[in-house]
Amino acid sequence: MSGAGKSATLLELARRGVRVVDTDADEWSEWVQAADGPDWVWRLDRLNALLDEVGSAPLVLAGCRSNQGALYPRLRAVVLLTAPLPVLLARVQDRANPYGRTEEDRARIAEHVAWVEPLLRRSATLVLDTAQLSVAQVADQVEALLKGAGAGVPPG
Repeated sequence: MSGAGKSATLLELARRGVRVVDTDADEWSEWVQAADGPDWVWRLDRLNALLDEVGSAPLVLAGCRSNQGALYPRLRAVVLLTAPLPVLLARVQDRANPYGRTEEDRARIAEHVAWVEPLLRRSATLVLDTAQLSVAQVADQVEALLKGAGAGVPPG
């Protein structure tokens, strides 16, 4: 979810020496035309190549895309970072990333919390409420999962 703390968690994990990839970039995601309109999806060929390259080395992928389930067989764990909607909306209002400041963005975030988050919860290995945990505590839990699970843990 937007505002759940993915970027902050990635920065903390990277500071600790964990290899991280934010998939919200043209290198890892692309716009495609879906039946219901444009969709920002993972470039599965590139992400599969990345997973081949790293093998069992720890890697954290961050992002949420409609086609992410295609990679689940290759991932050892899936982490959902979440927070109550008012917390998410407050966070996106104050961050450097401009997404979330318009009424349209905020309505989309609320819609995603209502119907996307329940789907993500069902497939998550671990759900972390970032309103209850510091960034360091979230990173601690992801690191602990990495030590037990191996490669390919996407928060959020």
